Amino acid sequence: MAKEKIDTLLVNVGREKKYTQGAVNTLIQRTSSVIFDTVEDLQHALKTHHKGTLIYGRRGTMTHFAFRDAMTTLEGGAGCALYPSGTAAISSSILAFVETGDHVLVTGTVYEPTQFFCDQFLSKMNISTDYFDPMIGKGIAALIKPNTKVLFLESPGSLTMEVQDVPAIVQAARQVNPEIVIIIDNTWSAGILFKALEFGVDISVQSATKYIIGHSDGMLGTAVANARCWEQLRDRSYLLGQIADPDTVYMATRGLHTLAVRLKQHEKSSIHIAKWLAQRPEVSEVYHPALPSCPGHTYFKRDFTGSCGLFSFLLKTQLTPKQFSNYLDNMKHFKMAFSWGGFESLILGVQPKMLKSLRQYPSLSQNKTIQKEGTLFRLHIGLEDPQDLIDDLSAAFDRLAAD
Repeated sequence: MAKEKIDTLLVNVGREKKYTQGAVNTLIQRTSSVIFDTVEDLQHALKTHHKGTLIYGRRGTMTHFAFRDAMTTLEGGAGCALYPSGTAAISSSILAFVETGDHVLVTGTVYEPTQFFCDQFLSKMNISTDYFDPMIGKGIAALIKPNTKVLFLESPGSLTMEVQDVPAIVQAARQVNPEIVIIIDNTWSAGILFKALEFGVDISVQSATKYIIGHSDGMLGTAVANARCWEQLRDRSYLLGQIADPDTVYMATRGLHTLAVRLKQHEKSSIHIAKWLAQRPEVSEVYHPALPSCPGHTYFKRDFTGSCGLFSFLLKTQLTPKQFSNYLDNMKHFKMAFSWGGFESLILGVQPKMLKSLRQYPSLSQNKTIQKEGTLFRLHIGLEDPQDLIDDLSAAFDRLAAD
């Protein structure tokens, strides 16, 4: 029997009858306590709760089990842990595999809260962090120390979208230390455009807040692990008290069913707008992984099956505070907000000083983005008509010209 294509799989995951009871969608089951009629029932639950038997709300309900199974299937793992946010998924995944005196390696273009967690929390546990250039490839081997326990990747990188050579990094790291735990923030791909575990990564972390929920109305994190790491991740996340509420988990399961069609529209519109921006005289570079101008584009073409709506562009000059405000304050369709992945278009601006403060690694010859002096804007292209979004950006450039 032929293997189902991803579009078909997304429609059907999490919809087994035990989770739907004959309805189209997964049922919402809310509970803390679970009642057992006999001692035998209780003992059975204690033995089998990791296999989807109800035992206590913090262990999950049928609503949780449906989504966990769906994510495990989609990302090809041994199990999926759930968290109240993407940041909680990141911090808990790292904490599950480190102890006092350990060392972690983190890509230098990682999500800002991940850096803060390493610098402000892990450091208090006497766990040291070194950041590396995302384009390092097999050069990662030289940075691995005897006490390096975790290697944390994010591809594409936050803000500047560098696509890493994940296979080369994984292979080189494993040659030095076969036991190193490799984790990736895989949110940009929604876990389906880049199959991280197939490339040797141990744990694929996502902010399901983004494309999976897809409507900017819920917070959720996931971590799908391979067989080697699953039990330790599961048990230590439980000890940390991590759980997500069933209503949000239900929204995530429902979001999966339309994920394929939404991502295709985000991709189509974002590439169209990125190519338009690349022709603007004000723009120095466009960082969209699907465009040759993006660092690591070759790896993107090799390893990814598509792109999403998130990318950045760099102006040739740094805007003055007045220009910066005038550019952002008067948008019609692009709204300023953190997060992304919803149906709406968003924009954030980053001045060179701030960008450089988030890049704590020596820049290699292949990655000169942090040396640029122009203002950077990160866009999330939503589901609006792309011409309306182009008109909005064009008007913003006109405002700059009038200053």
